[in-house]
Amino acid sequence: MNAVDLKSCSSPYLHLIEECGCVGFWSWSFASGAQYWSPGLLRLLGVSPSSGAAGYDLLVDLIHPEDRTRLASPGEVLQGYVSAPARVRLIRPTGELLNVSILSELHVSPEGRPLMASGAVLDVTELSRLRRMQAIEQRHRQALYRSTYSTTYAVSADRLHSFPSEMAQVHGLSLHEINDDPFVMVVPEERAAFRERAMGVHDPQTRFQGISRERLADGEVWRFRIIGVPLWDGAGRYIGRAGMKYPVHESGAPVQAQGAPQDGRIRRALEQTVHARHLRAARAMLDWSMATLAAASGLSLSTVRRLEDDAGGRIDESRHRAVAALRRGGIRFIAMDDGTLALAKT
Repeated sequence: MNAVDLKSCSSPYLHLIEECGCVGFWSWSFASGAQYWSPGLLRLLGVSPSSGAAGYDLLVDLIHPEDRTRLASPGEVLQGYVSAPARVRLIRPTGELLNVSILSELHVSPEGRPLMASGAVLDVTELSRLRRMQAIEQRHRQALYRSTYSTTYAVSADRLHSFPSEMAQVHGLSLHEINDDPFVMVVPEERAAFRERAMGVHDPQTRFQGISRERLADGEVWRFRIIGVPLWDGAGRYIGRAGMKYPVHESGAPVQAQGAPQDGRIRRALEQTVHARHLRAARAMLDWSMATLAAASGLSLSTVRRLEDDAGGRIDESRHRAVAALRRGGIRFIAMDDGTLALAKT
């Protein structure tokens, strides 16, 4: 397993391995100079949160001298160059040696101007430990779908679907059938129309949300909300879709109290559909000025102005920070079945 594989991992698994000190995440905003290390990265590298030392230059310094050239220098990153995923030796301040996999990604504006860098560090010293945790998380997912009929799934850029095996068990079909044609789960009289609508979002690469009626292995017909969102890499290239599926009542309300399954990839992809008009409307609902939003999100006033002018790139960490601040202020961003995004104040 390498740091690149983290992109396809579920949020619960990422949370599990970060809590266990196996992975951490970092980011570096070039405009503000702010650098962030997640609590997991501080634990993994053995750096005290109160030291104030977190930064890309320290990460490079902790790399074994013989492996250091495999990671881009701070100066190279500022110039818009990041290294390819690399497996290197890392020396904690205590002298302990770790083998880690490092992922670095560059986020740029539409004009190609570097905006920020981010990445992950994965401890691969004990791969057997990671495999055990993967098995635990997989068993959890299987139990979750069998008991709640809720799950997440992935679609590659070439439209190959990847569903969990437990979905096949619940629907009484083979996993090959479902991965080959996911619409086989939809009741026959609605299948063609649902397929046409769902496949129509692939070429424009837009979000899909809809309700399907599906027959289970025991003959019962349930209503499911299906949400699919496009995924983009740090350079703005389309890399596929992530989706979630959960049962709903006739009214559209989730059957389960916990609602939709949680998946960080889907949440971030949905946030990419938040545009300038949504930010302005959300700010008005809170009676916030641009300066208030800048302070709440830790962004500069010029960055907030750029976001509200829709001048940012499709992949822009600043947008996620602004949305997070508005959420903390009481704004809910609600994806509607017709593809629109609604706002509500709690």
